[in-house]
Amino acid sequence: MKPPVSDIAFTPSVKAAQERMGSRRGYASMEQGRGWSNVVTPELAAFIAERDTLFIATANSDGQPYIQHRGGPPGLLKVLDEHRLGFADFSGNRQYITVGNLDENPKSFIFLMDFAQRRRIKIWGRAEVVEDDDELLKKLLDPDYGSEPERIMVFHVDAWDVNCPQHIKPRFTEEEVGESVQALHDRIAQLEAELRSVSGQPPRSGHRTAEAGRNG
Repeated sequence: MKPPVSDIAFTPSVKAAQERMGSRRGYASMEQGRGWSNVVTPELAAFIAERDTLFIATANSDGQPYIQHRGGPPGLLKVLDEHRLGFADFSGNRQYITVGNLDENPKSFIFLMDFAQRRRIKIWGRAEVVEDDDELLKKLLDPDYGSEPERIMVFHVDAWDVNCPQHIKPRFTEEEVGESVQALHDRIAQLEAELRSVSGQPPRSGHRTAEAGRNG
């Protein structure tokens, strides 16, 4: 019988810990049911397309782990096919720890977080550095980003799982907050106009609408 996909994370020692802590029965049931997937589904693809940041973990040949942040426009991580993801990798502090680790150990991990909706997804797999592939670069590069990539990272998906929202504190981007604030400004301007109309009062001297205030 083929082992469950989740065995990539649930090693014998992990299962022993689950047994001690009382969660093994539930995960065993999950393994016998639908379980984790190793295919990029439409739902996963949609989640990935909205992300503007990711964390990629690697480890060297001695097992020393390292996590690197990558950010950019929404959709910086792209789906290449149902088993592969990729992103254009730009210059950072030029330590090249991730690149060096992958030369020794291709096993890797991607962590994606949606703070606003309190969702997180974990992806296990193998990463490779790709250079001098112009066709692939065209698929991954956002022409409006304004930076020149050093390389391409291709991630081969071996398994993925959705975490529960417990303990995730909601956080919002500047754009998300701006949309809410704009809606409030517009509503205030509308209510002020309605109040003036009902009371029959002309606009106060020097009064500016919320829109004029923002533009002035």
